Amino acid sequence: MELTVGIDFGTSNSALGLAVNGTPWLVELEPGEKTLPTAVFFDAKGGMRLGSAANRALIDGEEGRYMRALKSVLGTPLLRETRPIGAKRQSLLEVIAQFLATLKTRTEEQLRQPVTGVVSGRPVHFHSKDAERDAQAEHDLREAYEMAGFQRVRFLAEPEAAALAAQDLQPLEIGLVVDIGGGTSDFTLFRKEGGKVDVLASHGIRLGGTHFDRALSLAHAMPLLGAGTQLRRTLGDGLLPMPATLFNDLATWQKIPFLYTRETLGKVRDLERHAVEPDKLSRLVEVIEAELGHDLAFAVEAAKIVANGGRDAQIDLALIEKGLSAPLVSQALADDLAGYRAELSEAISETLMLAGLSAEAVGAVVYVGGSSLMHVVETACRAVLPEARALRGEAFTAVVDGLAIASAQGA
Repeated sequence: MELTVGIDFGTSNSALGLAVNGTPWLVELEPGEKTLPTAVFFDAKGGMRLGSAANRALIDGEEGRYMRALKSVLGTPLLRETRPIGAKRQSLLEVIAQFLATLKTRTEEQLRQPVTGVVSGRPVHFHSKDAERDAQAEHDLREAYEMAGFQRVRFLAEPEAAALAAQDLQPLEIGLVVDIGGGTSDFTLFRKEGGKVDVLASHGIRLGGTHFDRALSLAHAMPLLGAGTQLRRTLGDGLLPMPATLFNDLATWQKIPFLYTRETLGKVRDLERHAVEPDKLSRLVEVIEAELGHDLAFAVEAAKIVANGGRDAQIDLALIEKGLSAPLVSQALADDLAGYRAELSEAISETLMLAGLSAEAVGAVVYVGGSSLMHVVETACRAVLPEARALRGEAFTAVVDGLAIASAQGA
């Protein structure tokens, strides 16, 4: 018997499931875990580790190439550029295909059946402001699945999958799925009755948890590495602003691995020589030379979670310099993400307009995705839907649960 499974290939985490007697059953892609970090690590010999094993290799300081947020490069030219990764030249498309092939293999080993079909989640828009790139991203992901050995590939919008799995709405009550992933935010208005979902409207924007991390990194961590400082001119008097591009890339998960080159290191050392505050630039040299960009990003992410819980946090940068840290208090977190709050509220209002509904018509908001637990998301929703009750029961697995259900249904 050949199986079709549902796969939630996420920017930050991935999961795989299938329907057993109409109920979602999730495969343990790691022992005891229903979700797997979407991370890969290629060691010096070309061996590849996934998920928590990839994270451990990075934390342990093993020599190799660590990658995260692979989904964010779908639809971009970066996806097909070949470069040395592991022991050979390959593209990020090939890396994604290897990741998906490993999910397939681990599932077949557990179920002892071939897996040939997939219902894959996809954001409403991979690229909300570029229709051509958006279409290319789905084409790219389909190609990756086919390279991984899947013979039948079907896509379902992630918030619509979450709606399929939603359990706590009254018959015919209108719900809004708010699915905040690592790289995208999706919104679906729906009714559900008798196990069937009536989608009223869907909308999405390219905004997610990695964008939150980037904003916090630029505001609090990067100034300690020289962002916002000045340079002395090589010839003549006067000062120049520090170039921002390098710091922007270092704060962006998917771009970090490509900063570890001789060319980048040379540029950073030149900046250090001309810096008004060379001590800060020496830290940047250390980050590039010792390949600490992902450690820095994880430190920002960890502090974000603590500050979101209402406690003051410290971005721990001791790996860069002993005792180095940056405070991140709850109010600063809210201030730094205020612009995103407005963007989220606008997207919710746009979804209501697409459905021709008033805010009062929505009975419940179904929060999906780890980043949906951020206070900025709840604040944005309450600004538009103050009377809707909040449902958070399966925030981390709602999408894959719906995809698992859909995998048992016909195309």
